[in-house]
Amino acid sequence: MSSNQGTCPLEPGHRRYLLDLARASIRHGLTTGCPLPVELADLPPQLMERRATFVTLKKGDALRGCIGCLEAIKPLAVDVADNAFSAAFRDPRFPPVTAEEVDALALHISLLTPPQPMSFSSERDLIRQLKPGVDGLILQEGPLRGTFLPSVWEALPRPAAFLRQLKLKTGLPEDYWSDTLKVFRYGAETIE
Repeated sequence: MSSNQGTCPLEPGHRRYLLDLARASIRHGLTTGCPLPVELADLPPQLMERRATFVTLKKGDALRGCIGCLEAIKPLAVDVADNAFSAAFRDPRFPPVTAEEVDALALHISLLTPPQPMSFSSERDLIRQLKPGVDGLILQEGPLRGTFLPSVWEALPRPAAFLRQLKLKTGLPEDYWSDTLKVFRYGAETIE
């Protein structure tokens, strides 16, 4: 099994498979309380690569769940099945998805590239380096860590506001700054 977190875009058939798998895992979870098991022996190599993913559920324009992993630990197909289940039933911000909701949910899968540490001399320098619509960010201060996927730029298009809101999500004051603050950037291929 490869762990290169392939950065080549997936072919359309693999993208469709992952979307179908995510929805099937949610349906499976409704009756079993567990994510759908994935039979890896039947899958092409691209779907067996270890990849970090997030699965986002939306009902209309409203967020209904979002769970993922920043590290590439599991095979891609397994990660998507597990994160779809978790987004539907384990996101603490929302009640569990119901059987009546499943067909109406829009599913978005984000395949993350490996996070890269950023070097910056100040908050202003960091903000200047951000690429709206492209960068996902991980903010880390001691034990506190938070992330925004690149898709969050749609709601927060200004880099300074993006960073302020990420600080709040991480558990820091919006005006917080420290020389020990670590920031990593990553990209994402979105499947919808």
